[in-house]
Amino acid sequence: MLTEKYFASISGPPIANNTAIAKDIGIYEHTLHPSHSTTSTFKKSSVPRNSLAVSDTHVFAAQDDKSTVHVYSRVKGNQESTVTFQERIRSVAFRDDVLVLGTAEGRVILWEICTGRQVTTPACHVQAVTCIASTPYHLLTGSDDSNVHVWELSRLLGLDPTEHEPEKTLSNHRAAVVSIAVSQSTNPDTNMCVTAGKDKSCIIWNYQTGTALRTLLFPTNPTSLCLDPCARAIYVSSDDGSIFAVDTFSEKALLGPQSIEAVSAVVQVASAFGSAPQEAGPASCLAVSYDGTTLLSGHSKGQILRWDLSTRADSTQLANLNASISNLVFESPLPQTKSTQLTTVVKPFLGSRNYNFTAQLVRDLTDESRFEKMLNGKGFAAGDLENAIQALQQPHTDSAGDSELKKENEELREIINEQRALQKKTLERYIEAKAANT
Repeated sequence: MLTEKYFASISGPPIANNTAIAKDIGIYEHTLHPSHSTTSTFKKSSVPRNSLAVSDTHVFAAQDDKSTVHVYSRVKGNQESTVTFQERIRSVAFRDDVLVLGTAEGRVILWEICTGRQVTTPACHVQAVTCIASTPYHLLTGSDDSNVHVWELSRLLGLDPTEHEPEKTLSNHRAAVVSIAVSQSTNPDTNMCVTAGKDKSCIIWNYQTGTALRTLLFPTNPTSLCLDPCARAIYVSSDDGSIFAVDTFSEKALLGPQSIEAVSAVVQVASAFGSAPQEAGPASCLAVSYDGTTLLSGHSKGQILRWDLSTRADSTQLANLNASISNLVFESPLPQTKSTQLTTVVKPFLGSRNYNFTAQLVRDLTDESRFEKMLNGKGFAAGDLENAIQALQQPHTDSAGDSELKKENEELREIINEQRALQKKTLERYIEAKAANT
């Protein structure tokens, strides 16, 4: 049975003297399905918002107002190392063995955890990088300077020593950007990102062209947002405790060819589908499950609430961590097939040195071809023999098709012979007429 897990981090001191919760635990690994439970915990972390990233083997957590990142091993269940950078870290994201970090000075750092190579961009943001989102090909960074930069990952990770510049800048916000969500689709209609700002708005972009598709206005400032896995809806939390759901491809489509409004139209979002209990406080982070049926919200009073998106009924409490919830991160329930597995991260280094890749081989780097299987096997493979026997047992059905094809060929030959005879008679009459005229 597939299990769906998510990670939650806290920030700040405990809210109450609760002896049932260990005081030094900062990150929790929970199982959501089939039944909710706490799988493991990691100690000694106070993680700010947008600063938790999870891989198959490790957990990366930036620390409040510090330049350090705690690295935890999921296999061993302990803290593996503490990595210190030259600037304070304000946001973290993980993509394909690369940890991306946003600094308080507006730089972006890319750390290849298997090689230790570190790439640092210039301070393209004039203020802190507060949120990061990524796709297999692009990186999006939001900042307190109200701008969102779009970077091409292949150029950032290239070995070219030239300085890196963003591919595009999205600059419609009038206040700090607090959250980014990006679609993983390659369809032109759903290849989009959504940004939330302290100007009471969320903007839907086509980030590859830099076009603002829609501007969503809310009664109060958004605090966090997340995107449905298929980009069917946008979920937004606000600082008054409301939870909004904006459908993108419903009967009255907000985007795509079915949309009735012009591009860049402003849409007022007035009604929320839910509101957090007063004792929980406003939601500081949101996360949607892999199948898009469950929404989780983390709150400033320590509660984690679950919202059923199929009915959009009132929320139910999953856990109370007795501290402000700063991050919620879902892990995909589908296992990834990789040839290598990281056992220990390689700490980042500045400057140049030999490029070494450190990982453990878990299977062959290349899959064995059918020819290699037949060559290395003893005799004929069982599968090939079964296919041959099934082919011999099948009735011969090609005779009818062959007779029809033969009949069509004969008819075609008759037509060709008739055309040739007609052409021959026409040529003879032409010669006779020409001879009579002379």
